Amino acid sequence: MTLFGRPLYGCMGLGGEWAAEKYGAREVAQAEAAIETALDVGITEFDHADIYRGGKSEAVFGEVLAGAPGLREQIRIQTKCGIRLPGGLSKGLYDLRGQHIVQSVEGSLERLRTNVIDTLLLHRPDPLADPDDISEAFTSLHKQGLVRAFGVSNMDAPQIAYLQSCLDVPLVVNQLEMSLFRRDWIELGVLVNTADATQIGFPHGTIEYCRMHDVRLQAWASLAQGRYSGRQQTNTEIATAELVRTLAHTKHTTPETILLWWLQRHPARIAPVIGTAQPDRIRACRDAVVSEPQLTHEEWYDLWITARGAPLP
Repeated sequence: MTLFGRPLYGCMGLGGEWAAEKYGAREVAQAEAAIETALDVGITEFDHADIYRGGKSEAVFGEVLAGAPGLREQIRIQTKCGIRLPGGLSKGLYDLRGQHIVQSVEGSLERLRTNVIDTLLLHRPDPLADPDDISEAFTSLHKQGLVRAFGVSNMDAPQIAYLQSCLDVPLVVNQLEMSLFRRDWIELGVLVNTADATQIGFPHGTIEYCRMHDVRLQAWASLAQGRYSGRQQTNTEIATAELVRTLAHTKHTTPETILLWWLQRHPARIAPVIGTAQPDRIRACRDAVVSEPQLTHEEWYDLWITARGAPLP
């Protein structure tokens, strides 16, 4: 087992425009290029959701799978369900009813052109969800061999614990927004017993719960939407980007790798989700896929303090 979380490739950028009803050869070619690049750098796990690009992300991925015999056996596919996008008379909602979960999986399997989902995540908490109903859906999907493992996304420790108490299968993943920019998951731990703690919205104990119960942590938006590798705006972001570039130069790697290493250096072995559809930027993440994070204790803190724009309490 590696001591760091191996990155996944996030497929949300595949499939063309969100508003487009269909995709064509151009979108399939873009997906093929991104998938091939991800495989070339060593990524073998791919993250989806049934809503990405209105289902087109899964569909173009399925097209690539259909044209590459043997590829499915080399990779793991993860997808999510539970969000229903706005449309018609609906304003959009969360739906974790068992029937909807099963229907979502059936749709994903069809679009992905595969007979099994390696990991299914519940995309967001549904306040109206019945855990027993979810349990029945999970048990059925698992017994039929349609889903191998289950997890959640954007849930806190009590939500996971309560849901797990009703399930016969373990929850093995929690995917959260975490990055050098979105630092509330790490800030909370050092702002305990300070006035600033009231400004942090991240739920206390979630990281610890996941570590204690072998729930793998995945980080979406792990590259911070380019804020420290080309799209910085504020003075703090500019200073952080300069430090990232300096460290990248010193360690003979890329700014993207430095940002991923910062996540992977955490003892929770966080697995970043790399969401760019640009092959060059996927290649820039290679060192974070194939090697342990090359950041010292001091360098990790230097990045954190620079990004927060203020000393630690």
